[in-house]
Amino acid sequence: MKVKRKQKFAKVINMFIGGLEKTTLTDFPGKVACIVFLVNCNFKCPYCYNKELTSYPLFKKSKRKLIPEEEFFSFLEKNKKMLDGVVITGGEPTCTLGIIDFVKKIKKLGFAVKFDSNGSEPEILRYLINHKMVDYIAMDIKAPLSKYKLIARTKVPQRNIKKSIELISSSNIPHEFRTTLYPKLEISDFVEMASYIPNEKWFLQEMDPKNAYEGNVKRMKPMKTEKTKQILDATKSITNVILRS
Repeated sequence: MKVKRKQKFAKVINMFIGGLEKTTLTDFPGKVACIVFLVNCNFKCPYCYNKELTSYPLFKKSKRKLIPEEEFFSFLEKNKKMLDGVVITGGEPTCTLGIIDFVKKIKKLGFAVKFDSNGSEPEILRYLINHKMVDYIAMDIKAPLSKYKLIARTKVPQRNIKKSIELISSSNIPHEFRTTLYPKLEISDFVEMASYIPNEKWFLQEMDPKNAYEGNVKRMKPMKTEKTKQILDATKSITNVILRS
């Protein structure tokens, strides 16, 4: 099983920590937290605003420096009294060998953990949920299942995304789903996505084209207000849809 493989190598793989936001009052509901950004992602969404975190070559090209794991945990030790939690994001955290051990270390220090994921590795999410290693989960839904390969440019099986949604929805852990308002998605696409998560908390967020993964997206205008309103009207009876400002 993939989780076991990741655990097996947990002690010998260094974490690719690409960034650290030392304090956030908004990213982890009800908590004062820090955000740790891990490098590498198995999706290549054209509108991604963290392009340099999608692969180590791109990160290196950006001339940013990795944060040593020891330095990160030293920061946590020194800020136990100030911080309640840690947000683990990316990139895509489940792409990192050693992620299970990394979360364990954070939990052992007494911090709550919010885990951001694209849902591509449901078995890792299952492990984290079953072992009570996460306190909040946020999953991005990129597109209707039939369009995942087109939008996320991934070979991840559609069943993995569906399984992750089901795992998170059926867990007793506080969670949310999120989708970027990519202009190439149709209103019907959002209606289909809403049908995957009935009565769930679903945040729609504006696309930020300035640092997009794909060059032509940088010239693309965000979704029109009228279309956004139509999406909200078309999905509000299905799920708890919220436009995140």
